[in-house]
Amino acid sequence: MTTTDAVADASVVLRAAGLRVTESRRAVYDALGERPHASADELFAVALCSVPGTSVQSVYNALADFVDAGLVRRIEPAGRPGLFELRVSDNHHHLICSSCGAVEDVDCVVGHAPCLTPSDDRGYRVQTAEVTFWGLCADCAAAGSPAVNL
Repeated sequence: MTTTDAVADASVVLRAAGLRVTESRRAVYDALGERPHASADELFAVALCSVPGTSVQSVYNALADFVDAGLVRRIEPAGRPGLFELRVSDNHHHLICSSCGAVEDVDCVVGHAPCLTPSDDRGYRVQTAEVTFWGLCADCAAAGSPAVNL
């Protein structure tokens, strides 16, 4: 499912997840379609444009409800606020630019990837692995931007 497909009708998606449909929830969900990997504050700014009177707290509440319902994924890159995305139907990973902060989805690691299998699972049945690749995006690398060590 692409992001465009995911936000085709926020009301249908919210109802299917058992969530009450409100203007602010619709605005936050739609904002995620426009801005994948956005922080709550960025989503608040977008939602506020379409629903004046939306509060920061209502955005945080909506995001928490979406995460709990499995509609949204929260990622927490080191040194950055939590980011939210609609792509939840797979175990994908992220590329993050250590200079400008750009975030891109990347499909699961291919080839031999021992870091995806814990050396000792301590009895856990591992379901997913979160991998974040840090480096310079093409634009920052071309501009000679320095990488920031996090």
